[in-house]
Amino acid sequence: MNGSEPRVIPGNAAAVSADLPFRGLDRFGQAFLTRFQVSQCPNPLLENMTLVDTPGILAGDKQRVERGYDFTKTIEWFAQRSDLILLFFDSHKLDISDEFKSSIFALKGQEEKVRVILNKSDMVDQQQLMRVYGALMWSLGKVIQTPEVMRVYLGSFWLTRPPNVYEDCRALLEKEQSDLLKDLRDLPRNAAIRKVNEIVKRARLARVHAYIIGHLKKEMPAVFGKKSRQRELINNLEGEFLKVQQIYSVPEGDFPNVAAFRQCLEAYKFENFAKMNPPILSVAEEALSVDLPKIMTRFPHHVNPLLELSQKNPFLGPPEPFNVLNTNANGDIPPSYWHFSSVDRATARPIFQSLNPIEGKVNGSTAKPYMMSTGLTVEVLAKIWTLADWTCDGYLSEDEFAVALHLVRAVESGGESVLPDSLPESMLP
Repeated sequence: MNGSEPRVIPGNAAAVSADLPFRGLDRFGQAFLTRFQVSQCPNPLLENMTLVDTPGILAGDKQRVERGYDFTKTIEWFAQRSDLILLFFDSHKLDISDEFKSSIFALKGQEEKVRVILNKSDMVDQQQLMRVYGALMWSLGKVIQTPEVMRVYLGSFWLTRPPNVYEDCRALLEKEQSDLLKDLRDLPRNAAIRKVNEIVKRARLARVHAYIIGHLKKEMPAVFGKKSRQRELINNLEGEFLKVQQIYSVPEGDFPNVAAFRQCLEAYKFENFAKMNPPILSVAEEALSVDLPKIMTRFPHHVNPLLELSQKNPFLGPPEPFNVLNTNANGDIPPSYWHFSSVDRATARPIFQSLNPIEGKVNGSTAKPYMMSTGLTVEVLAKIWTLADWTCDGYLSEDEFAVALHLVRAVESGGESVLPDSLPESMLP
């Protein structure tokens, strides 16, 4: 997650910190907190995003090793608070172990957040990939008890791509990666709607719990036989759920898991339950039927994609060719050119993506062949690289790469002399 400086916070300290969203993890005990840690680093990508990485799923004989904490409950805690859940499978390892199966079961009720990624898809050829994809869908169908087909992305995410990968599906993998990145980019845009969605889910659950608790309280005798009656109600909890469903017209899908709810009821005495409070329930009904729909009307209803500046007015004509630059009568570049808003990012983006950036950046050896194809001298390209690499880390991000191509256009139109000694601040995004 984002932080002012790179540091690692131990789990016990993170669980008691008021500035971090992990205070609820105390319930999982010391065995979990000693294995949990928070890594912070100053990065603009993490300003509105927190990435949670789970430990590897145990399989085979390793499943007999005790973790020391309830792994499934921990997964459920994080899943309830996450906006997107990614399940990774390797193309050469599709088996779903018992621990993985229980973890997937813990995601019940969060299905709209789940995305499946078939990673290392370029380790098999096109024909094998088709078979692997079918086998994965078959395996998921046995675990995820829903008729809807879950979205599966094909991907290949390597820090360093090995030499023995297959390239016959590279175009497909790049399209799948683009779809996944679009899904990730849409997260901040849909954050408010997801929060309303979570409020609606919790309100519906609270309403159903109130109906159930009120019904169980009502079924208890006034004086004698309380203990036996409570045992009878717990044993026949499915039947009591059916009664509540018929009395209050509650959809079957709103009821909690019977086994889990029965286990929770064992710790309480039904005689101490509060009676149903109709005024409070009417407030909840009003919130679900009036207040929350009113909030939803305030969100924009259009689903049009965000447009680049050159696309917003169809009467301004098409953008200029990438290798052409308008100069004035003396051959000088206009001052407006040295501003980041004039950078043709839309044209640079597909070129940047074709270089297969890692973690959003390309290194010198990857970008050099394309830069050399511009026909400029090595000395000029070296100066352009120095100017564009304003982070001085030896890599070019998408914005830095677009500025580099912007400087190439300048040299092609006005010669090497047009390059400034240092990059103007107006060229920074």
